[in-house]
Amino acid sequence: MSTTARSSAQPDASVRTVDALVVGAGFAGLYALHVLRGQGLDVHVVDGASDVGGTWFWNRYPGARCDIESIYYSYSFDADLAREWQWSEKYAGQPEILAYLQHVADRYDLRRDISFDTWVREARYDEGDDRWRVTTQDGAVVSARWLVLAVGLLSSTNLPDIPGRDDFAGPVLHTGRWPHEPVDLSGRRVGVIGTGSSGIQAIPRIAEQAEHLTVFQRTANFSLPALNGAPDPDGVRRLIEDHAAVRDQVRRSSYGILLEPPTRGALEVAEEERLATYEERWREGTLTGILQAYNDLVRNQEANDTAADFVRSKIAEMVDDPQVAEDLMPRGYAYGTKRPCLDTGYFQTYNRDDVELVNLRRTPIERITERGVRTSAGEHELDVLVFATGYDAMTGPLLGIDPIGREGQRLGERWAEGPSSYLGIAVAGFPNMFTITGPGSPSALSNAVVSIEQHVEWLARLLAHATETGLTVIEADCVAEKEWTQHVQNVGDATLYPQTDSWYMGANIPGKPRVFLPYIGGVGHYRALCEALADDGYSGFATA
Repeated sequence: MSTTARSSAQPDASVRTVDALVVGAGFAGLYALHVLRGQGLDVHVVDGASDVGGTWFWNRYPGARCDIESIYYSYSFDADLAREWQWSEKYAGQPEILAYLQHVADRYDLRRDISFDTWVREARYDEGDDRWRVTTQDGAVVSARWLVLAVGLLSSTNLPDIPGRDDFAGPVLHTGRWPHEPVDLSGRRVGVIGTGSSGIQAIPRIAEQAEHLTVFQRTANFSLPALNGAPDPDGVRRLIEDHAAVRDQVRRSSYGILLEPPTRGALEVAEEERLATYEERWREGTLTGILQAYNDLVRNQEANDTAADFVRSKIAEMVDDPQVAEDLMPRGYAYGTKRPCLDTGYFQTYNRDDVELVNLRRTPIERITERGVRTSAGEHELDVLVFATGYDAMTGPLLGIDPIGREGQRLGERWAEGPSSYLGIAVAGFPNMFTITGPGSPSALSNAVVSIEQHVEWLARLLAHATETGLTVIEADCVAEKEWTQHVQNVGDATLYPQTDSWYMGANIPGKPRVFLPYIGGVGHYRALCEALADDGYSGFATA
């Protein structure tokens, strides 16, 4: 039956009708529900998990924690919420972040409008009545005027296609889908494939439990010590006493965190001063400390080399074996162009007698066997195999749903040569569909919670405008989308990022179009652009 024929028939009583359907119950979905419901819309949320949390529901691997300070990696829309929730650590662990989101769901009575254990099987735009018809895995159907995809940036796990992957006889785990029940690794020979953020967090913790740990590293990663502990008391005090000012400062910053913008380039100062600055930033224990020490580190290779060399020198100091230290030193790409990591004793873990590093650049994996992992140098026998191989970032969660827009076109077809969007929130040909922190927005290059709040609040203003003016269709204009997408690439091309094979570029997924996915123009600048477009009557959108 065609969508037009369906819309002309009598209403189907088995179809649930709402104003807005939100997919995802993490930071973005919960806030979208709270805000849109608060302005009088009938809103419902679906999520495949059994509770709220999004990424923090699924990522339960040992050592999982945020790498943005907890007092800022949390909602800022309600001063009372910020005052009443007391974070125990500077960088909260997964259990505490999940507990926070559960608290938010209870505090604002959000669960009554969420269907858990509910996966979207199909989302199709009905051109007959300008609504989205969403079918879940159990066959239930929801008809929504507005479809809000709050599916997260890093929720589609990447399991590499290694020969023999299904042959291993023991437990196979992925950091992004870690079991909810405790995993006992004591007395086990454990292999970890991958040394990105999740691997760098998990490896020290796994080493403490396992009888022997073998780490299979393809690409060494830059990482700085987190120096975790109690939250900064001055930051907590200021957040409580001057919440509005702190919130505004964070929202207008470049990365969604409190950071004094650098005013000088790395090559403008003497080496002695530069090294002293890097040392000071190293001891701060922040994700962007060194990267934001100077204003040219992401634009000038020679300047970037000074920061990269400094971090490599620190690795040499921390790792006893010179060859292992050399293998752990990132080379061949600019510092910061793969997401830097924060760690707790990661490099020192390789000083343990029961930890082995396998450099896959020298001895690549040939296949996974029933007993372990075979490289060109021989077989490593294992009892447990862990994939810390990351995610199909930013586009993967959206293409997992693969919405069907006008004239039956799928989003996967529309994005066959790379994602194209207007502001990272709307896609031409997919009316009334909105992607929270989608590709083409600051998203992955920002404090995600700050960018989520900005997108949700801007969308809420847009939908309020639609209600006031009687609009039933809002769609990105093709020309505006093309111009914005090109702008995103142009701004990215002015940096060193596109020169690196990273998940920012989609390069970690075979066959994925290689384009720069996030917008690097800055959180505050992007916010100002969005506000100006709204003030201009939402230029760049076609409405009806």
